Amino acid sequence: MGARTGGAGHAGNVGLLGRGPECAVFDEMIAAVRTGQSRVLVVHGAPGVGKSALLEYAENAATGMQVLRAVGVESEMELPFATLHQLCAPLLDRLEHLPEPQRHALETVFGTRAGPPPERFLVGLAVLGLLSAASENSPLLCVVDDAQWTDRTSAQVLGFVARRLLAESVALVFGTRQQPRDLLGLPELEVTGLNDADAYALLDSVTPVRLDRYVRERFVAEAQGNPLALLELPRGLTLTQMAGGFGLLHADTLPDRIEQSFLSRIEDLPEQTRLLLLLAAAEPTGDPSLVWHAAERLGISPATVLAHGTDGLLEFDTRVVFRHPLVRSAVYRSAKQKDRRAVHLALAEVIDAKADPDRRAWHLASATTMPDESVAAELERSADRAQARGGLAAAAAFLQRSVALTADASRRAERALAAADASRHAGDLDAGRNLADIADRDAQSEYQRVRAHLARGHITFAAGFNNEAPPMLLAAAQRLESFDMALARETYLIAWGSASYGAANRDSLMAISQAIRRLPSPEGEPSALDLSLEGCALLITDGRSAALPALRQGARALLEAPVQNLMKWSWVAGALPALVWEDRPTTEWPVRVIAEVRAIGALSELPIYLHALGIPASLAGDFATAAAMVAEADAATAATGVPMTQHTRLLLTAMQGRAAEAAALIAATIEEAGATGQLNGVASAHWAAAILHNGLANHERALTEAQATIESANALVSQWALPELVEAAVRTGDDTAAHGALENLADVTEPCDTDWAQGILTRCRALMSDDAAAADLYREAIERLGRTIMRPELARAHLLYGEWLRRDRQRDEARAHLRTAYEMFTTIGMEAFAERARRELLATGETVRKRRTETPASGELTPQERQIALLVRDGLSNPEVGARLFLSPRTVEWHLRKIFAKLGVGSRKQLPDVLPRDDSGSSHPA
Repeated sequence: MGARTGGAGHAGNVGLLGRGPECAVFDEMIAAVRTGQSRVLVVHGAPGVGKSALLEYAENAATGMQVLRAVGVESEMELPFATLHQLCAPLLDRLEHLPEPQRHALETVFGTRAGPPPERFLVGLAVLGLLSAASENSPLLCVVDDAQWTDRTSAQVLGFVARRLLAESVALVFGTRQQPRDLLGLPELEVTGLNDADAYALLDSVTPVRLDRYVRERFVAEAQGNPLALLELPRGLTLTQMAGGFGLLHADTLPDRIEQSFLSRIEDLPEQTRLLLLLAAAEPTGDPSLVWHAAERLGISPATVLAHGTDGLLEFDTRVVFRHPLVRSAVYRSAKQKDRRAVHLALAEVIDAKADPDRRAWHLASATTMPDESVAAELERSADRAQARGGLAAAAAFLQRSVALTADASRRAERALAAADASRHAGDLDAGRNLADIADRDAQSEYQRVRAHLARGHITFAAGFNNEAPPMLLAAAQRLESFDMALARETYLIAWGSASYGAANRDSLMAISQAIRRLPSPEGEPSALDLSLEGCALLITDGRSAALPALRQGARALLEAPVQNLMKWSWVAGALPALVWEDRPTTEWPVRVIAEVRAIGALSELPIYLHALGIPASLAGDFATAAAMVAEADAATAATGVPMTQHTRLLLTAMQGRAAEAAALIAATIEEAGATGQLNGVASAHWAAAILHNGLANHERALTEAQATIESANALVSQWALPELVEAAVRTGDDTAAHGALENLADVTEPCDTDWAQGILTRCRALMSDDAAAADLYREAIERLGRTIMRPELARAHLLYGEWLRRDRQRDEARAHLRTAYEMFTTIGMEAFAERARRELLATGETVRKRRTETPASGELTPQERQIALLVRDGLSNPEVGARLFLSPRTVEWHLRKIFAKLGVGSRKQLPDVLPRDDSGSSHPA
């Protein structure tokens, strides 16, 4: 709210009293957008302080631009994508220009297409593409007022879009009282009260009498510079009250007093007019036809109401519009319960059940106080529709209300279970716990009680890796056996996975594994899930030798398992190939899942599988793929806000030998993962540190880090840390640690007959052997590792053999192996190990020129530019690159222009020449 003045404004618009600096911000924003830049602004401040007036100023300043507008409404906060539909409705004729997955996502959430619910981040990418395409014709201004009342799904999507805008001619502006959490961190403009001089000028413009100086000062002080307060507080006061200041003698808060001013005006209106105001307040769509039809149901005469007027509080035109949102809230909150129920019922009766069933169901629910099965069933169907559109928060809200209106205990328990699950997926874990408790309380069968306990276990696990979830999931799995063996087995695997994330859960891990071993054998051919379950349990109860057959079969079955199943439990079973030292399958199953995740737009899940591919890619020395996975995972986590431990980045920077960068990342990970109880994240950081310090030949530190890894890691990270521990212990002369680590390494590798397992074991045995046996062992290790894709391990075998040969005074042969190691490390990009090999070569008397491990041209690119360049080099179009990295095609094109300039090329066809694949032929596999 702000007061208009007659002064000149931008492009001929009138100005706003006392808002020169704020208007200048909007003038700069509009000017930037006209030149092809993007701008985002969250305008926040107290009710009535002038936010809406500033947004209107921006709209008036945007001459010649497209303007899209949406308004959040409190009573619509549970309707999925309501605000987003308001904003995008004028652009829906452009949907055909979007890539098919994005087009289908928007059609699904807007209810024009049936299909599985798209992830909200795919919806966000579609909206980003829609706005980008619309801005190609003319610059675009998008205004969302009262954003504090935007439905959660719309807020999430718009927050996503706001963070991805860069090189589009689009301005996205929010007006809000308090910043919704989905808009935190965006550029903001706080609107505060007018200064005293402007406040006095505005007060004088609306007071019909000359006020005493002290009363005038009291008015301004009470209003705190709030323009709406200055306009509204004098209303309804007699001249005597105003002149004497008696109308100010109450101590309510300023918003309450502004609302009270509106209430005083409302109370003076005829009864039918007040009821009409309540109708309009309860139906936020602003459809005059709908409001008048509902009014007729209540016996309200349009002619009578219009004859008396609404004192300027409500206007009827093409839309029904309140003077201010505080009027709407004042009307609704002050109404009697019976009147509220009456208007909601009238609105439900006139809404087309086929065209808008969800809004009708919500009105019916608001009109109902006692349990009503028909209304509860309507809400349940609305929840199904909301879930099908990806509106998980809305589905949870519909189901929660449905639970409250359900009389039958058994049916209420079923709905509470569904509501608990929806609340968990929507991220409302507290509500989920309460609903699981309701389901447990009202359960009429043991099966319902078991499912309520399972819901609690899932919610506890979703709250973070902790000691509580594994026993809860174990108990649920055991009780499920009598009712649903398939669900029980899946729950056992998830319980095992939840317990495997830290040393604190080892007792739970053993108990879960023992319970799995007692399960009856599955009927028919065992599935990948069955084999994974058996192998994981045997690994803990009987050791690796006993578990090996099931683990190996499970690893191979993963490659043929349905992708939908892999997406549910492969975060547990995906470690199987590495546990049995199978190098190629380790990289193959994540590629399948990543392709499916991208296709369906499950972007919050994407970082999990990107890291599942990035880690084995790093171990294989395919740093280009690993870096691509890191960049895409970073883009996904930034876009979704879902935190993810940087396992791939940790391993990659450590293997690259970038000491300062790796050390900072390792320290941050240990601190952050330790604070949240993610002990596997802590272990991964120590493992990365062990690799880094072995590369730097700082073996004492490497020994400490490797030992710390094994103390806190799960089976997989522990087995990978053992070779680091052997090497560090040998180099520091700690024979006890070396022999213990070698014995443990033999336990995990001897049962496996793969070249990866036997090559690592043989290399470590060579480190600890006498002169007679060492040479043969080193040669065998080199031969075996040469048959794997693990190039860094092969290079390290050459390095260790070369170091041994030099110390044995076999300089010529030492030079050959050290030169091979140096060339391999340099080609792969392992700087620290390359330098270690170079120093050894110098010690043999050979002159070695230090080589860069990265080409100068690509080194000039930022990580995001490099990722874009590599994707374009591999043949992806701008829209495809944008979909991968959550950017609009125009932003990709903007980055490409900078990339071409840095690399000195003129087109995308030249990128393979300046960004060649490495000697192994590796490239982006996903």
